[in-house]
Amino acid sequence: MTRLRMIRPLCLATLALSLAACAGTATRADPASMRGDHATMFTAQRTSLHREGDDLLTAGLGLAGLQAMTPPTFADPQRPTAAEARRRALWANWRGIADLAPGGGYGTLYGSLANVPGREFHALATVPGASQPHRVLVQVPDDFDRTRRCVVVTASSGSRGIYGAIAVAGAWGLPKGCAVAYTDKGAGTDYFDADAGLGIAADGTPADDRATSVFAPGGTSQGVALKHAHSGDNPEADWGRHVRQAAEFALQALGEAWPDDAPFDFASTRVIAVGISNGGGAVLRAAELDGDWLDAVVAGEPSIHADAPGARTLYDYTTEAALLMPCAQLALDDLPQPPLTAQVAPLWTARCAALRADGLIEGNDSAAQARSAREAMHARGWTDGALRAGALSTGFDLWRAIAATYASAYGRFDADAHPCGFRYAAQGADGAPRAATPPERAIWWSDGSGIPPGAGVGLVDTRMAGADPLLPGLQCLRALVDGDDASARRVQAGIAETRAGLPRRGLPVMVVHGADDGLIPMAFTSVPYARWAQAAGRDVRLWQVAHAQHFDGFLALPDYAARYVPLLPYVYAALDRVDAHLDGAGPLPADTAIATTPRGPGKALEPAHLAIPR
Repeated sequence: MTRLRMIRPLCLATLALSLAACAGTATRADPASMRGDHATMFTAQRTSLHREGDDLLTAGLGLAGLQAMTPPTFADPQRPTAAEARRRALWANWRGIADLAPGGGYGTLYGSLANVPGREFHALATVPGASQPHRVLVQVPDDFDRTRRCVVVTASSGSRGIYGAIAVAGAWGLPKGCAVAYTDKGAGTDYFDADAGLGIAADGTPADDRATSVFAPGGTSQGVALKHAHSGDNPEADWGRHVRQAAEFALQALGEAWPDDAPFDFASTRVIAVGISNGGGAVLRAAELDGDWLDAVVAGEPSIHADAPGARTLYDYTTEAALLMPCAQLALDDLPQPPLTAQVAPLWTARCAALRADGLIEGNDSAAQARSAREAMHARGWTDGALRAGALSTGFDLWRAIAATYASAYGRFDADAHPCGFRYAAQGADGAPRAATPPERAIWWSDGSGIPPGAGVGLVDTRMAGADPLLPGLQCLRALVDGDDASARRVQAGIAETRAGLPRRGLPVMVVHGADDGLIPMAFTSVPYARWAQAAGRDVRLWQVAHAQHFDGFLALPDYAARYVPLLPYVYAALDRVDAHLDGAGPLPADTAIATTPRGPGKALEPAHLAIPR
């Protein structure tokens, strides 16, 4: 339903964690009634001011500071302050999501790095039935528009920490005077060092003990435990509810920030949800929740599994890619960097031979085997564009890292009980697990992606052996897709809990996806989801962006910059369009295949390359 929210006269009411509309006004469901849940209880609440050299978007770093090749340092490498941990986390998350390289167009052609002073409200929340909390954060700019109340609610992409969507939601919403609400959706970088019995405190600094650690799992005796993988909650099943609770917290935070304008409720506050990657999947899961609490959704390159023709689960196509893609890429010419084919070809050739021995592909030599692997992936829905862009995921061993983490999450396995023997730990020069040091623990929250390897935490593969040492572990991970043992059934049950439902009727939804996405191919996700929702009469629109892959952050690599356009400009444009639509300024755009033009080697990005629909 399209409407312009006008601020109505509000009756006096007590601001509670769950806000109800006053009598005599048009009502919307309050947070507690949307699915019969009790009102959310927020714990570990704290507030911080960010002004004069420490703004909301960049912690005072600005574009030059974010472009720096080294992160902000800690005065004491073992004991960062909360402000130091936050600044470094913003540096890491901006660089992980956006293309900030000179010539890439950020801040000139699209996006904003404006100095936005304001306040941050932090807390922990727990969805009913979960054992571990998720972080919620609300940024309230000093120029929050109280006459046109708006909240942008978002979820971190990947398994990133609480600032993981700063470049997506914060960069669009804060300069417009909107509050921005974030959730790490039960993932994040609250790592726990089981050897030391220490985790991460609520302010992002190393905890002093187990009791003050945000995440402190049981059943882990050594190494490092991750909240996404080892919470025992399968957080992906609740990603929509995590988003909703972040929106609830935004209403509370606005009441605290502007008490003279309270209460803030869903009846008088515009709420737009946006996210990319599995953060995009999270906001689509929020779109299906009961209650008229959400006004519009924009999902970029979403990891979403619909019960629709062509749809595939993340775990299915990830484990398939982990096994087959290295071999299939040998049959492709002109792969982008990385990897450098000459360096990895021997390992990939060994993979081809192993796949042939297992009967998964055919061919009597490596070239024929590579062609067979490529044909097998084509038959399963992969395009050459996705295979070529997927060279980045192959080169960085990303498929194995994702599959190992998600197998633990779906099966609810403890850190010491992975069915394929994977563990996480600091590692010595020889790859052997060792105890983490205090300086290493100090950077986990800021630098980590939530899925090791990275930030000093390695993925320990206890099955490594043979000419292709990664193969035994990958075969085990793949067997969990359709196996019939107890571990496989646990993983399959967890995957089933993540299947998406239809968005609420009348809710405007825009989905934006790169046609060359090699990590979350749109043929398995956005396209079947959009067609399924449209067939059911839901207001879903799909933009398919030519020459866009999954990782804007990797457009800093010259070969990727030459070949691909960034996706963030289209996410921002979609937000502009749904916001205008809610203001009554026109319909949502139609489904569109956007014909972009790669900029080529050494050239700066220009508007003509993007061809953003107007």
